[in-house]
Amino acid sequence: MTSHERKIRVLMTKPNMDGHWRGAYVVTQALRDAGMEIIYVGYSNTKATVELAIQEDVDVIGLSLHSCDNVAIVSDVMRLMKEKGIEDRLVVVGGVFTSKEEIMKIKELGAAEVFPPGSPLDDIVDFIQSNPLISQS
Repeated sequence: MTSHERKIRVLMTKPNMDGHWRGAYVVTQALRDAGMEIIYVGYSNTKATVELAIQEDVDVIGLSLHSCDNVAIVSDVMRLMKEKGIEDRLVVVGGVFTSKEEIMKIKELGAAEVFPPGSPLDDIVDFIQSNPLISQS
């Protein structure tokens, strides 16, 4: 990266208060170690997540989910992003999911990728760094 290039900016948040923080923390460290600038806010409701994404001018919104409301949460975030005109931001989701169908529904809603438990950290880093939405930023 040359001195005039901006680091990839990632907002990492947990839009539900489920007590599972370790996965988000480990992924946050891996992204930071890969040279990305991380804004880690821990718990943040969906409206605050989208507002923070705007305020912080992030390239990526990372959602860490571990509840039975995963589809509803992603749907709400995507709707709010569209309302605020930031649907061009990359959304990645990680966490525990009930089925492959749930993962497919989350992708249909607009999440670029879903990373279940055990996803290699290098895969997450590579996905973000090589995504066309990021290279256009």
